Amino acid sequence: MVVEDEAALADAIARGLRREGMAVDVALNGDDGHEKASITRYDVVLLDRDLPGMPGDELCKEIVASGELTRVLMLTASGTVSDRVEGLSLGADDYLAKPFAFPELVARVRALGRRATPAAPPLLTAGDVELDPARRTVRRAAGPVELTRKEFGVLEVLMSAKGAVVSSEELLERVWDENADPFTTTVRVTVMTLRKKLGEPGIIETVVGSGYRVPDAGAMKG
Repeated sequence: MVVEDEAALADAIARGLRREGMAVDVALNGDDGHEKASITRYDVVLLDRDLPGMPGDELCKEIVASGELTRVLMLTASGTVSDRVEGLSLGADDYLAKPFAFPELVARVRALGRRATPAAPPLLTAGDVELDPARRTVRRAAGPVELTRKEFGVLEVLMSAKGAVVSSEELLERVWDENADPFTTTVRVTVMTLRKKLGEPGIIETVVGSGYRVPDAGAMKG
């Protein structure tokens, strides 16, 4: 989530991170950011310190106190040593002064994201389908399977669930972002194309009224 009151900057950051394959929500004030953080467990929150409504410092403390694995990257126009120390003392995991180079922001977000997510197994498997989270590749017995970012994201979430049912709403939240219409057929269409690309026998089951699952998904060492 990006919590930044400068709408143009918030939009630019969100668009850039989405191009990097990340699902991004945006909040333009501290109160909105607090509400979103209380509903959704984010991997990383990019947090401006100077916010209308709930101050960024207070929101940072709330996120840290929640006990979630969410990592906080503070963004601020002030980059003095004392400001960095103060921000980190509030529980922030990293600190970046404006203006910043976007590639550096992406690198820091990815690094924090790895710390916010439990370590993924080297390979996820289901029958003769193998998904490599690190290399972002999928193989079936016949060879590599070329997937779009969203198709890969859906398959990774389903296989990571180890046989548990994953609802369409959870897939929207984890693979897309808040801009996705909850009444859209996006998930259904993506699952349909994913099934076609994976071929037979199918590994994704539809659980009517509940969602989707990959029954025999598990992990193996690469």
